Parts: sequence; C-alpha cells; structure tokens
Amino acid sequence: MVQVGMAQPASPDAAAHVAHKIPSGDGPYARAKHYQLVEKDLDASIVWFWKAIETGDKVDSALKDMAVVMKQRGYLKDAIDAIKSLRHLCNPSRQSQESLDNILLDLYKASGRTREEIDLLKQKLRRIFHGEAFPRGKSTKRARSHGRKIHVSVKQETSRVLGNLAWAYMQERNFMAAEAVYRKAQMVDPDANKACNLALCLVEQRRMGDAEKVLDGVLSGVYVEQIGGGEKAVRKAEELMERIRAGKGGDGVEEDQEDGVEADEMAELLDVVVKEWARPYRRSDRRLPVFEEITPFCGRGQIAC
Repeated sequence: MVQVGMAQPASPDAAAHVAHKIPSGDGPYARAKHYQLVEKDLDASIVWFWKAIETGDKVDSALKDMAVVMKQRGYLKDAIDAIKSLRHLCNPSRQSQESLDNILLDLYKASGRTREEIDLLKQKLRRIFHGEAFPRGKSTKRARSHGRKIHVSVKQETSRVLGNLAWAYMQERNFMAAEAVYRKAQMVDPDANKACNLALCLVEQRRMGDAEKVLDGVLSGVYVEQIGGGEKAVRKAEELMERIRAGKGGDGVEEDQEDGVEADEMAELLDVVVKEWARPYRRSDRRLPVFEEITPFCGRGQIAC
C-alpha cells in the first residue's frame, strides 16, 4: 500500500469546500476529500480514506471514494482487495452494496479479470430473478447515468446486465455464449448497439449471412425509437457491413466444446428468463413472475444461481 506523509491539509476557505462539495469539519473523510479534490494529492487522499474507514467516519463513502481514487492511480488489485475485505463494514442495504458491486465491476473490467466480472454479473442477474435488486417489490428504481438521476425499470436493468455479460463473454472470445446472451437481451429490451454487438459475434463466428440480417435491421431504422438507436450505432453497423462485404471469413467456425456447452446452458436458462415477460408484476410477490421458473436451474449450477 502506498505510504505518504500525514501532514495536515492547508486550511481551505469556505468557497473551496462549496465548489468541491467537501464535507465540513476536520475529520479523516473531510481531509481525504480535500486532498483528493483541492490538493490533487491522490496518494495522500488514499491514506486519509483508510483512516476514515478505520475510525468509522463515513465508511461507505470512504471505501467507495478510495476505490475510485485507487483506480485512477492504477492500484487496481489493491482497490479490489479493499472492497472485498472491507465491504462488511458498510451499510448492508441493497443500494449501498449494489454501488460497491458496480465499482468492483469497473475494476474487474479495467484489470482484465473477465471471469470474475462474469461471475459478479451472474450474481446481479440472480438478484433480479429473485426480486432482490429493486426496493420493496417495486418494478422501477432510481439510478444515476452520466451524473443524472433516472428511473430504471426491471426490463431495462435486466437488458443492461445481459448486455454487459455478453460483452464480457466477447472479451473471453466465447462468441457462442455472447451470442446467446445478446439474443435474449434483445428479446427483453432491444436496441441498436446490442444489435451491432450481436452482429459482431456472428462475424467472429464467420456467419456473415446471419450478421448481415441483423445489421439490415439497424440500417433500416428498426431501432430508431429505441434507446441506443443513434448515429454511433449506425456508423458501427456500416463498418461491420463493409467488413462483411469485403469477404473476410468463411462460412463457419470450429466450435470449442467447452464454449459450446456454456452457450447451450446459457440459451436454456435465458429461455426461462424471457418466458412470459409480458405478465404483469405482482407487488405481493417477492420474486418477479418473469423469473418464477428459474428455481429448477439453481440446483444444477447454472449461470444465474
């Protein structure tokens, strides 16, 4: 762990505190934020975040902020270890623990620990399946996107997690599993960006005809009313279409047996996920009706359990 001097921060004026949203007072957490935001001394801020955690000063915020700063400094393994070993000190509420999971996912992605990223995404799916990811049985929850507060539905959250899971499989070059997940994500909440990624999975499997059909939908404006149907997705679709027309790849790809098994299990489970998706949400049920049939898979070590 980085060791730096424990000098007191220069006394900031009130305007600096307001501008940088630094907590009032002279506690360890306030000092850590001062070093982070005003002094721009990230290593010193890490030391004071640790001290805040040790003394119980805004532990939840201190751990999350410390992990973010560690990521900025490139201490990815230290940040991951800190969250894993200290998260039990934080508020056990769904919102607090979910926030830590999201930071952990970013750290796994940044450090190339794809298998751990996949395992954590599966856990997030499991919580959605069992109605544990949304507060008090509600079908929407508040979240942040690019600094803005938004409302996210069960359908949108499921599709988002599935999209992230599929992308993680692509990083492992397990394109069969990625394809299965992308197809189910599109059944839940279709958008142009995931359609392009699905087409890329098909291109990587050298199934050019299938990829072309998917891209035709993007270019013909099928997703124009959907989130993600913007110019960026259209440009990506055009680039992929040019790649296909250049004749790269053959008609098929040799299947890795292990990848094939995982893809088959994925497809089987996700068929259950989207079954009867349109059924109304019953507030009296803790689990969402769309996932009621997931339990038989749990004993078989499948993806979400």
